[in-house]
Amino acid sequence: MVVDLRKCQGLRKCTQACIKMHFVPEGQEWIQVFKIDLPGGGSYYFPMPCYHCENAACVKVCPVKATYHTEEGIVLVDAFRCIGCRQCMAACPYQRRFFNWGTPKLPAEAALVKYTPEFPVPAQKGTVSKCIFCAHQLKEGKLPACVTGCPNGVLYMGDFNRDMATNGQEVVRLTRFLDDNHAYRHKEDLGTQPRVWYLPGVGEEVGRSARDKDELRSIVWPESEE
Repeated sequence: MVVDLRKCQGLRKCTQACIKMHFVPEGQEWIQVFKIDLPGGGSYYFPMPCYHCENAACVKVCPVKATYHTEEGIVLVDAFRCIGCRQCMAACPYQRRFFNWGTPKLPAEAALVKYTPEFPVPAQKGTVSKCIFCAHQLKEGKLPACVTGCPNGVLYMGDFNRDMATNGQEVVRLTRFLDDNHAYRHKEDLGTQPRVWYLPGVGEEVGRSARDKDELRSIVWPESEE
C-alpha cells in the first residue's frame, strides 16, 4: 500500500469505510488517522493501517501460529487458533492490534456471515483483531474498502510483481511513484520491513523515516450521518 500524505485532508472516510465493511467493534479503528503538527507551524494527516510487515514481530511471537502471512504477504489472524495471550499486541511496535474483550453488538446481517481469517466477521470474544487489507476483496480483484472509500485518492494498493498501483482513480508505475516522491516507511529502522509506504506530506521533512507515537494525535470526530 502507498499513502500519499499530500492528499490527505483528515476526512476519516477510510476509517468509516473499513468499520462499515468489517463491522469493526466499537472502540477499534483498524485504520486510524492522526494529525501531526510541524515544528515550524502547520500540520498534516497521517493514516495508519496495519503495516503487514515482511519481518513481522507479531508473527514471530505467536505461540500457536494464529498470526501468519498469506502467500500474498498479508498478515492475518485466525481467531479459532488465537488463545488471547496478546503477545502479538505487545510485540507490534505500531500498536495496530486490538483485543476483543467482549462479544460486539452487531447488526443482523453480520450474524449471518461465516467467519474466516480473510473476512473476520463476526469478531470473536477473547481474540485479537486488526486491519486485513481486505483480503477477501483482493481475492476477487477488488480494492480494499479504505482505498475506495477515500474521495481524495490518498491510498493506493500496489503489486511489485506487476510494478503498478492504483487508488481506483489512476494507475501508476509503483517503483517510479515511490522513487520520484521520496517514499519512506514508518519506523523502518526497526527492521520490520513494513509493506506500507508514505509519500511525505506538505511541509514534512523529506527523507525522515521514523515517527514516534507521541507525535501522533488521533482525530476524533463524530461519525457522518451517511
